[in-house]
Amino acid sequence: MADNKSKSRPGAGITDQEALDFHRQGRPGKLEINPTKPMATQRDLSLAYSPGVAVPVKAIAADPATAYDYTTRGNMVAVISNGTAILGLGNLGALASKPVMEGKAVLFKRFADVDSIDLEIDTENVDEFINCVRYLGPSFGGINLEDIKAPDCFIIEQRLRELMDIPVFHDDQHGTAIIAAAGLINALELTGRDLKTTKLVCNGAGAAAIACVELIKAMGFNPDNVILCDTKGVIYQGRSEGMNQWKSAHAVKTDKRTLEEAMKGADVVFGLSQKDAFSADMIRSMADKPIIFAMANPDPEITPEEVARIRDDAIMATGRSDYPNQVNNVLGFPYIFRGALDVRATTINDEMKIAAVNALASLAREDVPDDVVAAYQGARPRFGAQYIIPVPFDPRLISAIPVAVAKAAIESGVARREMPDMAAYARELSARRDPIASTLAQLYERVRRHQKRIVFAEAEEEQVMRAALSYANQGLGTAILLGREDLIHSTAERAGIDLNRPGLEIVNARISKRVDAYIDYLYARLQRQGYLHRDVTRLIHNDRNHFAACMVALGDADGMVTGVTRNYSTALGDVRRCIDAKPGHRVIGVSLVIARGRTVFVADTAVHDMPTAEELADIAEEAAGFTRRMGYEPRVAMLAYSTFGHPSGERSERVREAVSILDKRYVNFEFDGEMAADVALNRKIMESLYPFSRLSGPANVLVMPAFHSAAISTKMLQELGGSTVIGPLLVGLDKPVQITSMGAKDSDIVNMAAIAAYGAGS
Repeated sequence: MADNKSKSRPGAGITDQEALDFHRQGRPGKLEINPTKPMATQRDLSLAYSPGVAVPVKAIAADPATAYDYTTRGNMVAVISNGTAILGLGNLGALASKPVMEGKAVLFKRFADVDSIDLEIDTENVDEFINCVRYLGPSFGGINLEDIKAPDCFIIEQRLRELMDIPVFHDDQHGTAIIAAAGLINALELTGRDLKTTKLVCNGAGAAAIACVELIKAMGFNPDNVILCDTKGVIYQGRSEGMNQWKSAHAVKTDKRTLEEAMKGADVVFGLSQKDAFSADMIRSMADKPIIFAMANPDPEITPEEVARIRDDAIMATGRSDYPNQVNNVLGFPYIFRGALDVRATTINDEMKIAAVNALASLAREDVPDDVVAAYQGARPRFGAQYIIPVPFDPRLISAIPVAVAKAAIESGVARREMPDMAAYARELSARRDPIASTLAQLYERVRRHQKRIVFAEAEEEQVMRAALSYANQGLGTAILLGREDLIHSTAERAGIDLNRPGLEIVNARISKRVDAYIDYLYARLQRQGYLHRDVTRLIHNDRNHFAACMVALGDADGMVTGVTRNYSTALGDVRRCIDAKPGHRVIGVSLVIARGRTVFVADTAVHDMPTAEELADIAEEAAGFTRRMGYEPRVAMLAYSTFGHPSGERSERVREAVSILDKRYVNFEFDGEMAADVALNRKIMESLYPFSRLSGPANVLVMPAFHSAAISTKMLQELGGSTVIGPLLVGLDKPVQITSMGAKDSDIVNMAAIAAYGAGS
């Protein structure tokens, strides 16, 4: 074991022992199966199995297409290998390939919510392998072939595609080709080259290399400008040594015979071969601004450091995660299958692959969100020589690639299901990865229909600029950037943010024509609270929260968002000087907690420290009204450490009194209490122990007995994992204002801005 600890994986920063422990600890392996339907009662079992299961059986027998409606088939992919070409390790057998296949299945689920099962087939006989897989069609919506040696993989994939009516995709071939082609498109753009005239050399003639060459030709590369090489040199017309039908298909008429000769004057070189295959002289001999994709794993044909010592005008990509521009198949296969499954495609054709290529290339040119920065330790990629391929943890992949693939499948006639609203499909895809997206989807759609002007009060901050740009780009309305124009533009230029977009305005508080009106308004509000005219003038000139809040108060903006640079209570105090509570309402903070498919509203998480019984009743009303406006029917639980009198205590009595106050108000929502959180959220406990409870189901609004319990519980849920918390959201003000947490990500700021816009109504 000591030897294992001393060995490390190149570029990964892990030891062999860590890898073994990862796979062994807890439940061995990386997969488990969980039911998606309840299995708690005899009735559940009767529905899931006998006799209930007979009903969908008959329905499928009558109409096989309904298998997609009643079973997992439409979201299930088989990852299949015989272990004859495992990673860069060679032929180690079917059983040894199982950790890799399990890992592939995990990636399907993690990145695209595709369920997957690994199948290892213990034969190297091509016909036996094909006959084993061909009969599995009824079980799966797609087949992902993996780690099968060439040329067997070509034969297996081609014959299975002919025999099966579901997508069959050998990822070692096409996945690499798709990602490399996406990077190549962007590299060509950066170097000013044209697809049809670019000269490319591909070193390696295995599965991935052949697929790369076939794909770039399908995209428009001139076949005469593509030279394929293997260990014996250039594959040219008339060569007989070491040839097969797949190599022969790409033989060219040339007098070049060696890799070194082929690379002279080449614009692009793809390496899918082995370490050190590219020499310094080969790199020097290439054309100006060469494009070098050294994709051998784990060690590339030449490293970026070596290329940098030879010349300074190259664009490089590798298969390594510790270098920029990683050609990583996880950017492709989960999303390609996601799109193919969702339209029930019969195959994955060239049109679908090219659509994925173009979608990936386009995504790399867009501004990168904070979620990506967080995943990569604060480094923000920007389109250029060091960033021509998106990174695997970009959350936009799920809504970009499958949409393009699904659309191409429909247009090319291989889809068995239409997708009439691609925009709605994209939103649905985002929701599969992000619970916030699901909760906010309808809200965003309404805001798009009734666009609002939202002022971003701290617009000199980079993440606020990105949020404002995203708000405008998503068609949510006009984003008003509040700050000094010169500083905003210089920060934007440094960050690579293009502010010359429709839907963006910059307002400088010092030179605004509305300054005097804001001063007069605020002075009238504060003159009897110890503020002199010069104090108010200073606030309007120098404090963006006061200026922004006055913009909203006087109708120059529909709402505002702030909070990135100062704490919540300070920002709230700034806003409250300018904007009152809505008549008959109480200002509170409400947090949305999204966990295990449930959305729960928690109040008050921002304003009242130790509320009285009267205040608790007000908080319950305010929270219930907000919950209803968000599209949920409120069931309010007044929480305490006790449940219906046990154990007794002074604080519980205050909660009990709040329930009595609500009784007298004849409110139009369900409520009850005092009760503990487990009783409020667990219907079985409520029904078995407290059948007299007035709640018809688990509570979805939790009114906390104090600010500290609300803040502690929501922050714990967020940090312990398994839950997503949005907020606190400010409720009860006369004008829409939302306050983010300090240092919030751009995506969080956009959500808050959208909620402010939603609060502005139609």
